Amino acid sequence: MFGLEISSVPTILPTLETVLHASFQQLQWIMNAYTIAVTTVLMATGTLADRYGRKRVFIVSIAVFGLASLVCGLAQDALVLIVSRFLQGMSGGAMLICQVAVLSHQFQEGPERARAFAAWGIIFGIGLGFGPIIGAAIVAVSGWQWVFLVHAVIAIATTALAVAGVQESRDPDAKHLDIGGIVTLSTSVFCVAFYITQGADFGFAGPTGLAIAAAAILSFVAFVLAETRSVRPMFDFSVLRIRTFSGALLGSAGMNFSFWPFMIYLPIFFRSALGYDNVAAALALLAYTLPTLVVPPFGERILLRFGGGIAIPAGLFVIGLGFVLMWAGSGAEHVTWLTLMPGCLLAGVGLGLTNTPVTNVTTASVSSARAGMASGIDMSTRMISLAINIALMGFILIAGISSWLSSTLPGALDAGRLHELAERIAGGSVRMSGIPELDLLSAADTVLQDALVHGFRLVMLYGGLSVWILALASFVISGQRHARQRRARRAIEPCCVPRSPSSS
Repeated sequence: MFGLEISSVPTILPTLETVLHASFQQLQWIMNAYTIAVTTVLMATGTLADRYGRKRVFIVSIAVFGLASLVCGLAQDALVLIVSRFLQGMSGGAMLICQVAVLSHQFQEGPERARAFAAWGIIFGIGLGFGPIIGAAIVAVSGWQWVFLVHAVIAIATTALAVAGVQESRDPDAKHLDIGGIVTLSTSVFCVAFYITQGADFGFAGPTGLAIAAAAILSFVAFVLAETRSVRPMFDFSVLRIRTFSGALLGSAGMNFSFWPFMIYLPIFFRSALGYDNVAAALALLAYTLPTLVVPPFGERILLRFGGGIAIPAGLFVIGLGFVLMWAGSGAEHVTWLTLMPGCLLAGVGLGLTNTPVTNVTTASVSSARAGMASGIDMSTRMISLAINIALMGFILIAGISSWLSSTLPGALDAGRLHELAERIAGGSVRMSGIPELDLLSAADTVLQDALVHGFRLVMLYGGLSVWILALASFVISGQRHARQRRARRAIEPCCVPRSPSSS
């Protein structure tokens, strides 16, 4: 359910733009409302699940997710959909954090745990990999509403499976809900995303912009103070001293600096830059998502053999390599899905190699009693970096389009009109009429399309370089020590093998 919800909604964003008359900023918030809402409940849910029972909270969250999906499907305008997506995100975040905690409790041994998380990764990959084509097919056969309504049906079956198969577990030491931490962290994340998304309208350096930036900084400082002074914080900063845990957290952030936020924008590229319809765009997107279905078992094998300090940075490096190849492919004279496919495939492979090992390592680095807290920190890191990078990639896309238009059409548009046009192009409206400044251009559509490709190339380059930086940081924190230990063991082992009589 969670994987399907992530990958199917981006494919219908162009449809929502037309049907609900949604602006580019509203399209961003249809996705960001979900991710920010997930962040607001993740660590709180971990505490609640530890205290009141992971099975109980899991079942409630599934039911609420189904109801929230029903409300999303009944929405009649973009604002209602954004609000209902926030409710869906809260229940989805609770559902996700509980399932990770449940797996961590029921499968604690090495090989058994690896198989369990590999299976989890495959099921997640099914929803992720087939989400684009499912979303496009639903729109073609019935309507966009059923992209959400289908979860109301799936929730019934999921609840039955949870009742029958999940063991109840809890942490007897979990007694308090950290309200201060929840409020301050959520406020900080919301202000950062709002500043990036809306900053061009009110001015990044204007009074409003500076006030929002200050609120984000002060809220984060208040969050740190609240957590360091709390007797039982939802974010226990002491776990950051565990090098394997910290290295895995950088893996969580790396995936959401690159793969996940870009999946929201990639359907727009296929539709607007390459001219594909919904179904063709969804089929092209499968090259990006299907590797996540088959690769997780290999990721767990690499984790068992080399440890998280090697497996996670390696997976991040492959993601970055995929983005660099996409950047190179998008610079071809005739760009098609074939020129992007090698990069899309590699990025998906890298995600499959990284996703489940990150979750496995973060939860295995602490005691099973604190699995809810650990998975809460992991998923919060993912959702915070995702929410920020959805907004940041949108900002880079619009900036890239604006710079191309400004250099190609010097003096044709003032700053306000230029930004407005860039937003419309970024939202998928490449072929437009009624723009006086462009009416006299015989190749106006080509100019706008080239501007969109230029903006996307900057986003691809950002995704590749940022994930490589985080891969290096993860290796420095947790990988170097593990590599030294492996070299030391290999140096000792030959000395410990008894020599044969003939060799003596």
